[in-house]
Amino acid sequence: MANKRKIYNLADPSLDNYNLLLNEVIFHNANGYIGIRYDFEEGYPEGYEITRSQYINGFYDYTEIKHAERLYGVPDRKQTMLDVADTQEIKLFIDGEQFSMFSGKLLEFDIYLDMDRGVTVREVKWRSPLGKEIALKITRMASLHQLPLFLIEYEIDPLEFRGEIIIESAHDGNVCNFADPDDPRTADKCDQYIIPVSCEIKDGASYITSETSKSGLEVCSCVKNVLSQKNQTEFLLNNNKTTCIMRTKASSERKIKLVKYAILCDSIRYPDCSLTAREEMNKALSVSVSELHRKHEGCLRTYWKNCYVDIDGDDELAQAVIFNMYQLNQSASKDIYGNIAPKGLSGDGYEGQYFWDSEMFIQPFFTITNPAISKTLIESRHLQLDHARENAKIMGHKCGALYPWRTITGEECSGYYPAGSAQYHINGDIAYSIIAYYLATKDIGFIAEKGAEIIFETARLWMDTGNFYRGEFHINDVTGPDEYTCVVNDNYYTNALAQYHLRWAVKFYSMLKETGMLDPVAKKIKFRKAEIRGFIKAAEAMHLPYDPETKINPQDDSFMRKKEWDIAGIPKENFPLLLHYHPLHLYRHRICKQADTVMAYFILEDTQSEETMHNSFLYYEKVTTHDSSLSQPVFSIVAARLGMEEKAYRYFGDSAKLDLLNLYNNTEDGIHTANMAGTFLTIVYGFGGFRLKEQGISFDPMLPSKWNAYDFKILYENSRIKVYVTETECVFSLEKGKSKMITVYGKPYRLKKRLVIKRSSGEIE
Repeated sequence: MANKRKIYNLADPSLDNYNLLLNEVIFHNANGYIGIRYDFEEGYPEGYEITRSQYINGFYDYTEIKHAERLYGVPDRKQTMLDVADTQEIKLFIDGEQFSMFSGKLLEFDIYLDMDRGVTVREVKWRSPLGKEIALKITRMASLHQLPLFLIEYEIDPLEFRGEIIIESAHDGNVCNFADPDDPRTADKCDQYIIPVSCEIKDGASYITSETSKSGLEVCSCVKNVLSQKNQTEFLLNNNKTTCIMRTKASSERKIKLVKYAILCDSIRYPDCSLTAREEMNKALSVSVSELHRKHEGCLRTYWKNCYVDIDGDDELAQAVIFNMYQLNQSASKDIYGNIAPKGLSGDGYEGQYFWDSEMFIQPFFTITNPAISKTLIESRHLQLDHARENAKIMGHKCGALYPWRTITGEECSGYYPAGSAQYHINGDIAYSIIAYYLATKDIGFIAEKGAEIIFETARLWMDTGNFYRGEFHINDVTGPDEYTCVVNDNYYTNALAQYHLRWAVKFYSMLKETGMLDPVAKKIKFRKAEIRGFIKAAEAMHLPYDPETKINPQDDSFMRKKEWDIAGIPKENFPLLLHYHPLHLYRHRICKQADTVMAYFILEDTQSEETMHNSFLYYEKVTTHDSSLSQPVFSIVAARLGMEEKAYRYFGDSAKLDLLNLYNNTEDGIHTANMAGTFLTIVYGFGGFRLKEQGISFDPMLPSKWNAYDFKILYENSRIKVYVTETECVFSLEKGKSKMITVYGKPYRLKKRLVIKRSSGEIE
């Protein structure tokens, strides 16, 4: 495999509807602010079901949540990410014949993703029905340097053709969201949420300004077409759609190139999005296209310096992991007004709302590769802290903050509270991400400025949620990560994470007091020292379920009393179970959708003995369906931690290729961002044995038998460390930054430049 960062025909190049929908996702362009699904610019024949969509991270409207019975505090509206104006359409006519992938003859056809240049490219050699031949090269880029900019370069090679060429480039403000009433992971009806209010041509560019139907937001899209040779240009305006018609001649072998600049600006980030759109367009036009690419590629190079994995012995897997890391960068918001949705900016799945995926799967990736992104994601949660305080009041709490289970703005979007709002562990998840960011960066200034306020306010919530009973602290009526077991008492994951959260609230309190940075946050939230004593008492008395008969940690206090359900006996067509069984049927059985207690062992391995974790892991293997894409990476990491190399690799399996192979048969709805991060974590935390703790960083590498070697990089306290693992040795290289103490196979070493350790003995070579 010559270039692992260049993927050709990742999906089958067949022009059937199934593969075209996969292409929309796999080859989409995004930069964390805007996302554009990949579609043929010229369109499709009648009968094709295509999801042609463009998105802005965090741009939303409200839609109704319908309830058969109205319950107090259950939300009756939710936010949904919106499709915004379509800027992709380009139609080509040669001597009156319209180019189409579905007519004439495709002599050559390829689509590829170049992850060094950050572009998708389609190359076509086409013979028209009347025998005229042309070649096309179409390059698409969502700029990482200028976030509102989406670029299409449409290059026509006339070959032997001589005659009239007409290009019709459209900009359409009439858009509506995708919906599937049969899938609970998507919206149930197609609505037009944004309404165009103006459509105009200024200085040869089209501007469409639209307003949302309920949220009071505004978006402006701007399109400018620049053709490389003289042409006759006219504009048509019809029903909030503009079409720029360019007529020219193919008179020599010279290629004809159209550059279509598209700018998308929203009123969340820009007070005057129309004015900003004009400014951003002028900015893009002020430099050459090659300069736009150079700056975009520079951003990617910076990203790839810290974000690296390679596998010797499985090139396809290595490429899949690189693809996943590339998609994570495309998905992550680069400002505080967005976050990371489960589908990134590649599809409408889960309506673009944010979950715990960000904190527990995706941020651990960024925290040790590009921590500035993690910091921005934490800041986005801080921006929503007032909503979390209000949500706590709605849920009956007298103090503290409770983050919503799913949201865009900070308001709860979960209409089904047993598997939604009851997942109080979201507070601990967010706290965990802040603690991890601190451990990786030691940025105590940021903790003082924003992190501590979240930590303290969410810790208060545990004190109001839980209660002491017979000397122990219990947290009742919550749901853990496993959504097949809902509204239970003392979920192990929730309690263990709450304990960790409370202890770190105490530590941050002491740190800030010692450094003289406590008063501003303490005064702001009226935080008292007596609360710290309460945190200590609750943490020490936290009830962590344990069954002495089986010597495992039950998932909750009722789990072992439930009916068993033989997973092997469930028909394959009935998976995922949530689409085929009533929730109560699931809740009454001892069956798990995903890693729950096992997830706690990944993040909080020091809470339990080796024996308890080993016994519990074997137990939960038998009752977990892995109906969530988040599950198998966690099982792989914990299996590696427990020395079960074969199982670790089996759970790792094809998870890295989940979207490339469409293993869950729903990739057309968008990528699985958390699973993508999970594959990186499996390699680094699982096989690499990496741990980030208060005591420092440590490694306990193993080498899967099917690999010859592997290597990865992490960033710790601004020092970049490369780890290379072979059958006989582990090589640690300090690529930048100051020397660091690291622990390898339980022994401390100082890494100054290069350290080679024998895997058999743990001794320095």
